Order: sequence, then structure tokens, then C-alpha cells
Amino acid sequence: MVEHDALSATREAYDAAAATYAQMFRDTLRDRPLDRAILGAFAEAVGASGDGQVADLGCGPGHITAYLDELGLAVFGVDASPAMIELARQAYPGLRFDVGSMAALNIADGALGGVLSRWSVIHTPPRELPVILAEFHRVLAPGGHLLIGFSASDDPSHPTQVFDHTVAPAYRWWPDHLAAMLRESGLTEVARMVREPQPTDRRQFRETQLLARKA
Repeated sequence: MVEHDALSATREAYDAAAATYAQMFRDTLRDRPLDRAILGAFAEAVGASGDGQVADLGCGPGHITAYLDELGLAVFGVDASPAMIELARQAYPGLRFDVGSMAALNIADGALGGVLSRWSVIHTPPRELPVILAEFHRVLAPGGHLLIGFSASDDPSHPTQVFDHTVAPAYRWWPDHLAAMLRESGLTEVARMVREPQPTDRRQFRETQLLARKA
């Protein structure tokens, strides 16, 4: 298992903030029809490829895992924060949640029909992201789909930009650069959704979600 200071610091920060985070984001999809739409498209893509299991990686308190379950997916959640996993198990006792690292998943090669990574890579230092993308590729079956969400940078000359996240240092990515990294990992982009920031958003960042497929 690959351990490093950034992962340890992020885990500890989310453990400390778990209860507050769960309260803040429990109804996060209610006012986000575009997010519901891309998750629905992801669910349909997984189903069309064979209805394999889906891992919600960086699942936090489990609310998105539960939504994917409602969409009919055989889904389970994984998060590095034990406190987050405990909250998820309490809130959704009928679903499976595991403590784990995206850099070294306890999942067999080709076992999954889908991987969801919803803002779960934003705390990953850029030099370490290829390891995680390689893990996503490894655990997906041929034809499986990845949906990855992240905050987009606004300068193509700088593929990543650091920003001061409330919980831990975080990174924004230029979408085309991250799409290229996916290709290098064997995952081909098939669609993307870009959400412009709303006037009431605390951070005026574009949000990008890339849907990619393993050949």
C-alpha cells in the first residue's frame, strides 16, 4: 500500500471534519440536476456494458453511493477516512463500505463495470495521480466506465493549479490535460460535462466531469 504524507494528512483532516461534511453534503444532489444527469448517464453506460459492480472511490459519508444504488447499480464505497466510512455504514446499513486507498485498491483485476471518482483525486499531488489512474484502469473490466469529477483550472499553460481547500491542500486540473492522462492510462474519454460556477458558489471554479471507457 502506497502511503505518503499527503494521504495521511488528508485522511486525518477528513476524519476530523467527517460529521460536519456529512451534514453539509447529505442533500448535495437535490439542487444539481446536471450532476444527477451525468450520474444517470454513467449508470446507463455501466448497465449497457454488462452490469458489473461499481466502486464509489472516495465515497465520503456514502450519499452518492446510495444514489447509485437507487439507480440500480451494484455499488460499494471506498474511502481513506475511517470516520467517513463509519458514518456511511451508519447511514446506509444495507450497503458495503470499505476503508482503503485509491493508490492500492483491494479489488481484483478487471472486477468492476464502473468506477466513480467524484472529486476524490483533488488532494492527490500531481506526480502521484498516474498511479491512481493506473489503479482505476486495473480494476475495470474491458468496456468498463470511469466517471471522474474535479475542479477545473482556468489556464491551459498550467495543467494544475493549487488552491486552499477548507480541509486539505487541493489541486485543479486543466480538463484536456487530465483527459490526456486518462488516455495514457488506457481510458478513453467518451463524454464530458462542464458546469460553470454559480454566483452563490464560494469558489468560482468550473466543475468538470469526464466519462471514460476502458477498451
